[in-house]
Order: sequence, then structure tokens, then C-alpha cells
Amino acid sequence: MTSAAAATAARSAPAPARLPSLTGLRWIAALLVFGFHVGTMRIIAEPDYKAVVDVLFTLGLSGVQFFFILSGFVLVWSARAGESRRTFWRRRVAKIYPNHLVLWGAALLVAWWFADAVLPAAALENLLLLQAWDPRPGWFYSINTVSWSLSCEFFFYLCLPLALPLLRRARPKLLWVLIVVLPLLILALWPAQQLVPEASRWWFTQVFPPVRSLEFWLGAVAAELLRRGLWRGPGLTAASVIFLATWVAAAEWIRAELWTTLLAVAYLLVITAAADADVRGRRSPWRSRPLVWLGEVSFAFYLVHVLVMTSVLRFSGDWGTGFRGWRGPVAVLGFLLANLVLAGLLHRFVETPMMRRLAPRRTARPPVPRPRTAGPRAAGDDAHDPDAVGTQAEPGGTDQPDSRSPYVDSR
Repeated sequence: MTSAAAATAARSAPAPARLPSLTGLRWIAALLVFGFHVGTMRIIAEPDYKAVVDVLFTLGLSGVQFFFILSGFVLVWSARAGESRRTFWRRRVAKIYPNHLVLWGAALLVAWWFADAVLPAAALENLLLLQAWDPRPGWFYSINTVSWSLSCEFFFYLCLPLALPLLRRARPKLLWVLIVVLPLLILALWPAQQLVPEASRWWFTQVFPPVRSLEFWLGAVAAELLRRGLWRGPGLTAASVIFLATWVAAAEWIRAELWTTLLAVAYLLVITAAADADVRGRRSPWRSRPLVWLGEVSFAFYLVHVLVMTSVLRFSGDWGTGFRGWRGPVAVLGFLLANLVLAGLLHRFVETPMMRRLAPRRTARPPVPRPRTAGPRAAGDDAHDPDAVGTQAEPGGTDQPDSRSPYVDSR
């Protein structure tokens, strides 16, 4: 196919549809991250109960891959022709920054309450979402630890409007090559980290924005293939079975050097299959009203959950020791409900109104021609607003086992 033909195919692709299944899936991924942090914070002290958490959530760290892949997918799927870069960047800042600012201030108040030393330079770096670029231990997890992933997302947002025209004009063969090459590059990070000083290897593979952008671009390329009606992946049921099999195998037998790549592919298959099910109007278990609401508040849930849990554990004196007996599971359930309540309030009174106030209004989209060839059909002519599906990387924080305090107290 010539470049002109590829451009014509892209222009004639179906109009974006709403993708509620991806919103529901956001909550599942957020729950995995929550469970992972329950384990790394040692909230449950009873060995038998803790073993259950370890079995279920030992790979919860990989939830960050889901959100980065999802972010790339949704933003490319919903991108509007003719929207200026400035408008795109303003909309993204309006989406993530108000919540970030509130939790940044809350984390500083908690640090003041516990008399934690906070480096002004680290606080400023975190406020400006630059911390993921700083390899110094403690700096990239400074203040509200989970905001490191917002630092990565901010980098993705800066890059996407520059790369999107190239993606729209890319030939299908190139897109399929990228689908294969990007997971291989993720796999290549493990030997590549040997080139980095040992103290910075965790930062390089888990935090460094250009490295984490591989997952973002994987989702972006898949969205472009689905948008053109060229995606040939499994359906939602088959993709879910593949994911579950991959998850079990990775937890039991596969080394970390491999499961990060395999799970990235599995997440991509589920995301694309769920989006395709929404576009085609097929059944999906992920678009129920409760799951969609949970997905809508998952960004706020992500931002509050580590700060809430660490603060309570420190105040109660159970930091590092956990709750014994039945108190452990009850504490986990309490943390889950408390974080959901706080997330709902943050979403209702900060995220939503500030998005309406700060983001530029979108004009009505003109009708987009339907393709004559077979392919996914949009469920409606209205564009899907990425802010309604969730485009943030929501997991993060104390992902590294035995990580430091959420506050910077030394260089």
C-alpha cells in the first residue's frame, strides 16, 4: 500500500466509539496495584493470610504496564483530526494536574505531621512532574510516591502530538512490525540494564520515561490498527483466557525477565479485544455500571491509596509489622473502602469540576465516512472523550520491594 493509500484508509476509518469496557478494566488493574502494595507494605502479618495476598497479587506491579498501554491506546483512538497540540496538552494538564496538586499538598501536610525532612528541591521536582527523570534513590518516589507515573505520562503527552501524524500515515506493514518489535525492546531492557550503574537499574527499567514509553507506544500502535479495521487479534473471551494463562504461568514458572514482556502482550490483547467488543456492540463483562464507576474513580484511587495506607500504618505503629490475626484482612478491607470514599470525593469535587473549568471545550465532530470493507464499526458518531475512559498511568508508588518512606529524607 502506498503512503497515499494508507492516508486514505486512515481518513476513512470508523469514527471513534465510547469504550466503557476499558473504563471497567481500569478498576481491575487498579485493584491489582492496590493488592501489590498491600503485600509490599506488609499490612497482613498472619502468614496464612499473607500467603493468599502474595499468590493473588505478586504480579500486581505489572498493572503499571496496563495503564501505560491503555493510555496510548485511548489517546490515539480518540484523537481528533485538526486538534492543535496546544489544545491537546491543555486538556491533559487539566485532567491530571488538579488531583496531583491536591495530593502533593496532602503529602506535605502528612510529612509535617510526622516531622519528616522534605528537601525543597525534591518537592519542587515532584510538583512539576519531573521526578521520574531523576535517578537518585528517594527522589523519583518523593512526596506522593505514586506520582512518578504521572511524570512518565506527562512525557508521553508531550510526545504524542508530534508522533501522531507519522502514526496516521504509517503503512500497515510498519504498524505490524512495531507490534512485534516493541515487546522485544521491552525484553531487551533486561540485558541493557547492565550498561547502567547498579544503583540506577531499578530506576532505568521501572521509572525512566523513555523506557516506559515502549508500553505507551505499543497501545498507540494497536489503536491505530483497530481504528483502520486491520487488527486481527483474538476476541475478548480468548484474550481473557490467554491473559489468565499467562498470569498463572508468570507467577509460578516464568522469570521476571520474560513475564514483563509476556504480560505486556497479554494486556494488549485484552485491551484491544475489549475495545473491539464495545465498537461492535458485543457482550462484555467490563462495561457494567458499577465497574464503569469504579474505573472512573480509579485515577483518584491510585493517587490516594499509598498515602492513606502509609499514614495510617505509621500513626498506628504497625508500619513494617502489619496487623496480626483477623485484623489484617479487616484492615485491608477498611483501606479499600476508605480509599474508595476519598477517591469518590476527589473525583466529584476536584477532578470533574476542574476538568470542566480548565479544559478547552470540544466542538462537534463532523460525520466520518463509514468504510465499505469489513472492520469494526463505531457504536455511534460521537467521539469518545479519553477523559471518560481514563488515560493515566495509575499504578505506582512503592513498587520496589522494601521501598523507602514516601518522603524524601536524605539524598
